[in-house]
Amino acid sequence: MGSSARKILMLLENNAYPQDSRVFNEANALTKAGFQISVIAQRKDKQAWTEIINGVAVYRYPAPLEADGFFAYVVEYGYSLIVMFFLSIVVLSRRGFKVIHAHNPPDVLVLIAIFYKLWGKKFVFDHHDLSAELYDAKADGEGNKTVHRTLLFFEKVSFRFADRVISTNQSYKDIAMTRGHVLEQDITIVRNGPVLENIAHVAPDAELARKIGTRIAYLGEMGLQDGLDYLIRAINHLVNDFNRKDVYVILIGSGSAVESLKALVQDLNLQEYIQFAGYQPASIWQSMLASAHIGVVPDPINPFNNQSSMIKITDYMAFSKPIVAFDLREHRVTAGPAALYAEPNNEMDFAKQIVKLMDNPELQVEMGKIGYERIVNEFAWPHQAKKLIELYQNLLG
Repeated sequence: MGSSARKILMLLENNAYPQDSRVFNEANALTKAGFQISVIAQRKDKQAWTEIINGVAVYRYPAPLEADGFFAYVVEYGYSLIVMFFLSIVVLSRRGFKVIHAHNPPDVLVLIAIFYKLWGKKFVFDHHDLSAELYDAKADGEGNKTVHRTLLFFEKVSFRFADRVISTNQSYKDIAMTRGHVLEQDITIVRNGPVLENIAHVAPDAELARKIGTRIAYLGEMGLQDGLDYLIRAINHLVNDFNRKDVYVILIGSGSAVESLKALVQDLNLQEYIQFAGYQPASIWQSMLASAHIGVVPDPINPFNNQSSMIKITDYMAFSKPIVAFDLREHRVTAGPAALYAEPNNEMDFAKQIVKLMDNPELQVEMGKIGYERIVNEFAWPHQAKKLIELYQNLLG
């Protein structure tokens, strides 16, 4: 097994590897810095049970059914916790590790970390999402209160036992310090940043580029909390109230709300203007995004969205696309002057901001340039990787 001094085991429950871009980037950065990384993640799309990807050892287990309700969450997380724990024993025997690096959600992964802390291992809590607020957002404020309290409890336990906390933005860092009572020196902000080298030579999608008028792109998850219904109603205002027929909207992604969103498009008779592209691999969605004029961020205001940094914003900026978004706290922190901001949850105002960009191509170019420069100078992945590596060098030496 050898020395475990610079060996890290990452736990990823809510996605597959390497599909989770944040975990993939972190694992690759640490591997290049001389750390040995193992990842336990769920298996999807007939992936191999074990394999080495860019030097990272991946161990997979059968994906659980997606949870919906209190008992479903208990079953999903209980199952994943047990299977991941036994796989961690396999990793320990084969490769060894000094650190458990848990990517939430769920926060119950701390139970595996607590076991290994009894044997001298360290725990890094990578705080991707506010689990309780995310649950409430998905349930549109109608969620089970017991689930909410349980999620908050495990978040607090994760903060309590973490040797280091990784926050994705300042809002999450503030929560770690206030709600989690974590010392500021034990928190590192590692944002989600694009890898510019991966998109430097992306060519626009030829079919989309032939679409007449302004091309608008949405990229990301399509759950209830993501606000695609707000976007569709805003497009309805755009087409029918502002009489702007010169628009074509491409929705890239998948999620639990897709069928209801398609029904809404049908009800509003917007099929001519809105296309659902579905989930696409990076090479495809990047070409689609390169073909767009404007990127949209319709996440409605709620405690989760207001404090979370959306990956799609930095993706738009990396492709020099101007943005229209609702005026949320972390949207402004990320996009700054690269976006026009509509009054939160006001679909008519969202449509008005789109019209401003449609009628001003020079502004589109100017805002796109500003966004790209923000990525290059601040948000691109190499800036984030540096902070991650420094965290581990300080933690492990």
